[in-house]
Amino acid sequence: MKIINLQDRPELLPAIALAHVQAFGMLLPDWTLAQAEAELRAQQRDGIPCTWLAEDDSGWLGSVSLLHDDHEQIRGWSPWLASLYVDEAARGKGVGATLVAHCVAQAAALGVPVLYLYCETPMVAWYRSLGWRVHAELQLGPLAITVMATDTGSP
Repeated sequence: MKIINLQDRPELLPAIALAHVQAFGMLLPDWTLAQAEAELRAQQRDGIPCTWLAEDDSGWLGSVSLLHDDHEQIRGWSPWLASLYVDEAARGKGVGATLVAHCVAQAAALGVPVLYLYCETPMVAWYRSLGWRVHAELQLGPLAITVMATDTGSP
């Protein structure tokens, strides 16, 4: 498995946008496939926003993004590890943990001291196992979420 920048695989952008809308659309019911594609096309190579892919010989396995804002209701913290997605067939094989570690390292390289994410309760223990801590608990639209934070090691 290797991690690459989305800009290195532009042909995958439609499939990744579709996976994101299907996985995360419940939070943003008005979010369209066209909007998701446009957001991914606007990603940068060495800045924020940025998206990385995990891939192997079989194709892309998952993705993760580094964003300034992840949802209009939680703009008080920034930046965000967002849109962590792992294809169902690749789950349980370390793909998600590898993507998270890569995003944290890239945030550190960009001078980000603290990185945030939000998740639902069932994922809190998994993120804790990766070194994240609970920062806040709140209601985000229809979901009760946990905002988590990690120190990147960047000053």
